[in-house]
Amino acid sequence: MTPLLPEERFAALGLILPPPPKPLGVYKPCLVVGNHVYVSGHGTVQTDGSLIIGKVGKDMDMDAGKLAARQVGLAILSTLRHNLGSLDKIKRVIKVLGMVNCIPEFERHPYVINGCSELFANVWGDDGIGVRSAVGFNSLPDNIPVEIEALFELR
Repeated sequence: MTPLLPEERFAALGLILPPPPKPLGVYKPCLVVGNHVYVSGHGTVQTDGSLIIGKVGKDMDMDAGKLAARQVGLAILSTLRHNLGSLDKIKRVIKVLGMVNCIPEFERHPYVINGCSELFANVWGDDGIGVRSAVGFNSLPDNIPVEIEALFELR
């Protein structure tokens, strides 16, 4: 049996992509350099275009933060599909940097960012698991709970 392509895997998940986020400053949402795609930091854009907001450990628990990270992953997938035409053009995830807007005492940053990492693993299988950093911040733009940037390799 032929393995499923990323677009087929995504369709099987039954998830809906939000609209691709528009830049809120002077930058590109993604940039192709050679056989790599650099994706700028993305936030928690929902299907209606609104943002999930709040600080993990204050306004939401870590499970809600993990769902917010999955939503950021969906926003990244939306940008990739919008700019490349298909998720099938991505060979693998190289690097994910996850930033969590949280209280100083919060220590479960990797758990939160797993929301995005697990999504990518579901879409690309083992090729969806790259290197990663998950760190805490005192604040993020618009008080979003999670921001993630990523680097991908093209087929």
